[in-house]
Amino acid sequence: MLKRLTTKEVYSKLENIQVKILDVRPVDAYNGWQLKGEVRGGHIKRAKSLSAAWTKYIDWIEIVRSKGIMPDTKLIIYGYEPEDVELVAAHLQKTGHKDISIYNDFVDEWSTDSGLPMEKLPGYKQLVPACWVKDLIDGKKPTHFNSQKYAICHTHYRNRDAYLSGHIPKAIDMDTLVLESHDTWDRRLPEELKQALLRHGITADTTVILYGKFMFPDNNDPFPGSAAGHLGAMRCAFIMMYAGVKDVRVLNGGYQSWVDSGYEISKEDIPKNTETDFGINIPARPELAVDLPEAKELLESADGDLICVRSRPEYIGEVSGYNYIDKKGRIPGAIFSDCGSDAYHMENYCNLDHTTREFREIEENLLNSGVKRENHNAFYCGTGWRGSEAFFNAYLMGWPKVSVFDGGWFAWSNDENNPVETGYPKK
Repeated sequence: MLKRLTTKEVYSKLENIQVKILDVRPVDAYNGWQLKGEVRGGHIKRAKSLSAAWTKYIDWIEIVRSKGIMPDTKLIIYGYEPEDVELVAAHLQKTGHKDISIYNDFVDEWSTDSGLPMEKLPGYKQLVPACWVKDLIDGKKPTHFNSQKYAICHTHYRNRDAYLSGHIPKAIDMDTLVLESHDTWDRRLPEELKQALLRHGITADTTVILYGKFMFPDNNDPFPGSAAGHLGAMRCAFIMMYAGVKDVRVLNGGYQSWVDSGYEISKEDIPKNTETDFGINIPARPELAVDLPEAKELLESADGDLICVRSRPEYIGEVSGYNYIDKKGRIPGAIFSDCGSDAYHMENYCNLDHTTREFREIEENLLNSGVKRENHNAFYCGTGWRGSEAFFNAYLMGWPKVSVFDGGWFAWSNDENNPVETGYPKK
C-alpha cells in the first residue's frame, strides 16, 4: 500500500534534497497550462516531469534514470488523476523503487493556496498543447488567444507528401525554403520574407501556430531534413519572430501530439489565403539574428558567446554532419552544448514523444556547458535548424538576450580564412 501524503507533509519535504517530487501530468500542464481548471498553472517547486503517458515506451526506465531517479531515491508522485499516479508508481516499483509516497490534492489544495510555491516555464503560452489548437479550429476562444486571425502551418522541407499524407484540419503547408535560402541556408531577404508570409496569409498581427511531422530522418537520404519537419517548425518560428510576426506559437510535440490526442486527421489540400499588407517593416526584430561579422565580435566579447548546439561527432570533426558540407571541425572559442546524436535529432531538447524536454533539464545542460544565462547567447548549428530550436527554448525560459547565428558552421567553414579546430579541446 502506497503512503498518501497530506499537503502539509509534502510542503515539509520541499527542501529535502534526498526526496524527488514527480509530476506525472502532461508536460503542457507541467509547463503552465491549466488543463484541469486548477487555480494556478505550473508545477510544485522542484518537481520533475515524468508524464504517465511515457510508461508506454519500452525504454521508459531510461527516461527515469536520465532524471537522476535511482532505485534508492525517495519519491513523491502527484498528478491530475489517482489512476495515473498509481500507474507510474507501479512501474517504478517493478524497477526496484521502494520508498514511494503519493499526493492526490494538487488541484484542490496546492494550486489554490498562493502560499505554496510553484514554478512554470516563463514563456509557456508560446508552446501550446494539442487541445488548445483543437479549441481554436473548433471556433472556440482558447486561453491566452486574443488575436482576430490565425494560421496553422504544417512545416516541411521540400516534402509536401508529409502534409498531404495527413495533417491537422485547417492547416496549410509551408515549405521551409520559402523562408530560408537553398544556397546559403540563411533567412531570406526582407522583401522575400514579406512576400512569402503574405502568400501564406500571414501578417504581423496573425497568430501563427507552427508544427511539423517527425518521419525518422535517415542520414543516407539525399535530404534527411525532409523527414525532420518539427525541427523545421522551430526554424520557421525563429524567422517569423525576426520578421516581426508578433504572436508565434509552436505546437508542443508537433504532429505526434495531435495524433496522441486522438484528434481527427485531414488529407485535404487547404488553399492559402493571401494578404497584401504585412503591417510593419521587416525585420522588426533584427537583434534575433547574428551574421558572420557579429559572430566574430561575440567570440571576443566578455558578455557574449557563440553556443554550438551540434552533436559531439560534429564538434570534434569526425563528421561534418551534412551531405552538402565538406569541411569538418568547429569554431574556435565557441561553447559546445551537445544537442543529441546528429544533425536531425535533438534528444537533449526533446522527449520520446517529441514534446519539449523539461525546461530545467535544458537549462541545466546549457549552464553545465559553460553558458552564462545573462550573456548575449547566439546559438548555432550547421545551417540553423537546431540553433533555432535552442534559441526558441532559451526564449521560452526568459533568457534576456538570445539570437541565432544564422550562417552557423556552413558560413564559417566556407571562408578558408576562418580558423578551424578538430579533436577534443585541450583543457
